[in-house]
Amino acid sequence: MEEMENLRRELTLMAARVQENLGKSIAILRTGNTELADEAKKTGKIIDQMQLRIEDMAMVLIATQQPVASDLRELVTVFKLATNLERIDDYGLHLTRAAVKMSGRPPFRSMERIERMAETGQEMLKAAFSAYLAWDNDAARDAAALDEKIDAEHKALTEEVLGFIKEKPNMVKAAARLLRLSGYMERLGDHITNICEGIIYMTDGSREELNPVRINKEKNGN
Repeated sequence: MEEMENLRRELTLMAARVQENLGKSIAILRTGNTELADEAKKTGKIIDQMQLRIEDMAMVLIATQQPVASDLRELVTVFKLATNLERIDDYGLHLTRAAVKMSGRPPFRSMERIERMAETGQEMLKAAFSAYLAWDNDAARDAAALDEKIDAEHKALTEEVLGFIKEKPNMVKAAARLLRLSGYMERLGDHITNICEGIIYMTDGSREELNPVRINKEKNGN
């Protein structure tokens, strides 16, 4: 179906723009090139528009094409993927704003962890959309498993920053911003995991939990 192919291309292009924006955030962290921030903001607006266009395209197909079960699952999944992509870009823009504020200041050692979290997010997103295009459940699970690296960095950064606050309580505001930013990166990974779960549902209709934090909570009855 040509319309379905157009929708897949549009969704993949949206994912590529989100990856591109995340890359700009990382570049600002590394180089202090704050001019990239304006580009990221403009791309963010384009991504918001793409989400609406993709959702409209999917709604039209559901209403007019009477899709069979597998196509219907893909169309339902498209909504989930587009929504999560938009949220991922929001968290990337949080990183961009933080990088601009920190530009020219003495670097926090913990910012290296933030950078690694963002890089892993890029890797996860690329792998997730390769899995989407290939309808590959195992590849989706492998992509989601990378979130453990982000969670580990978030945990280590939290411990590191709390220790830093004890040593230098006058830096508590800066430390709090760093913790908040790390939380954004942790949630960015969760949204990519949501995409991977959507891919599995799309391919065979099963609902599989891939987020280890949520799995542990369910095991503990929380």
